[in-house]
Amino acid sequence: MEYQKHDRYYYLKCFYAGLFPCGITHTFLTPLDVVKCRRQISPTQYSSLGDGLRQIFREKGIRGLYLGWQPTVLGYGLQGSAKYGFYEIFKDLYVNVLGLNFPEKYKTIRFLISSAFAEVVADCILCPMESLKVRMQTSPKGTFPTKFLQGFKELSKEGTHGFYKGIVPLIFRQVPNTMVKFATYENTVKFFYTYIFIKPKMQYSKAIQLFLTFLSGYIAGIFCCLFSNPADTIVSKLNYIRTDKTQTLSSSVKQIYNEIGFFGLWRGFSTRILMVGSLSALEWLIYDSFKVMAGLETTGGK
Repeated sequence: MEYQKHDRYYYLKCFYAGLFPCGITHTFLTPLDVVKCRRQISPTQYSSLGDGLRQIFREKGIRGLYLGWQPTVLGYGLQGSAKYGFYEIFKDLYVNVLGLNFPEKYKTIRFLISSAFAEVVADCILCPMESLKVRMQTSPKGTFPTKFLQGFKELSKEGTHGFYKGIVPLIFRQVPNTMVKFATYENTVKFFYTYIFIKPKMQYSKAIQLFLTFLSGYIAGIFCCLFSNPADTIVSKLNYIRTDKTQTLSSSVKQIYNEIGFFGLWRGFSTRILMVGSLSALEWLIYDSFKVMAGLETTGGK
């Protein structure tokens, strides 16, 4: 197994590079997120993605389409920094623990384990802003503030329960999503450099390397949608409904499932394919672009 030892400056650059991909892309695609969350909560509210975008724009304009952008950019910015930064750390830690001679065929396990641990850390940082975002985007008119500071103050009245009641389903949504995305991305990049672009990676221009980053990221995003959509629906519903602090998470999830059924877990799936595929591709492109600007190599390869 080829392995390059990294120092703390490398990791700091990765944390810095990771600060931008998730925050920028999730914020840019906020209109899709607003429609997706509302269709998960109330499937009859909009007949399609296009219908939802048209209705919101007609009623609220651009401000309505970008409702919740503040907690989105803050939450996903910090989440991306932790996710990508700790992923690089855990990948190296994996090698240090198991040794350089660990079989190459188990390399995917390295990607899966490293991304899982990194995402758990990132989700603990993301959850308060995710809860606030969903509440702002889906609450009936007049029942919850639509401005960031007012919404934060209102949600803080519920204490830790308000900010973190969705942490478990969030982890169940994000961790499989990230595991599949990172492992698929790494293996897709490796496939391209093994079977199509067969010269050594560094012999190709940065433009070609970043194009392969984008393409691999989109493919990874499509795959991860298949694994995360049910949990994504549960997160939206859980943050939408008001639950008593004494009500257990399992009873809340059971209540939601009894209400929407198995097929209800796949509401908004087509919208998520478009959204998550684009998010994944843009995230990897931005992340690798910042790595290149910092003097580092693009992620993945042989």
